[in-house]
Amino acid sequence: MTRTTRPRVPTVLTVLTVLIVLTVRPLAAQFDAGIAVGSKAPAVTINDLDGKPVDLGGLFGTKPVLLEFWATWCSICRALLPELDKVHQAYGDKVELIGVNVTVNDSKNRIRRYLEEHHPPFRVLFDEKGVGARAFDVPATSFIVVVDRAGKVVYTGSGESQDLVAAVRRAMDAH
Repeated sequence: MTRTTRPRVPTVLTVLTVLIVLTVRPLAAQFDAGIAVGSKAPAVTINDLDGKPVDLGGLFGTKPVLLEFWATWCSICRALLPELDKVHQAYGDKVELIGVNVTVNDSKNRIRRYLEEHHPPFRVLFDEKGVGARAFDVPATSFIVVVDRAGKVVYTGSGESQDLVAAVRRAMDAH
């Protein structure tokens, strides 16, 4: 008599569960490139447009910080301006908004003209030495990093379809 073998149900379910767990992205990680969500934000110093050094490490730990790595020629960065305005309207000075210009094909004069025309709600830093871009492992312009009060990265993302109010809310809710 021939014996038929049936797959053992627990084994099939176990394999499916493992496959699902391995393919589903963790909720905390919104973007696969750049600095890792959950890591400590690097305390780097980047100059502002007037050449004055700004110590990001001094900002981390006081209130949530949203960093956008941007350029004047970046259409996605321009498309994110309304979302940044929403963050500013929702949280005001409870969150620090910093626009780190990556300085690729940008000059300080070009940036100043852009600021006069578009009025972004962030403080502008000029990353001419690439210190910030390297420290945050920036993959492209429009890259957003949100850091909570404890100095931990709670969100990263890129592109124009980002819910930045929700990302900052996550930073506000972190302990």
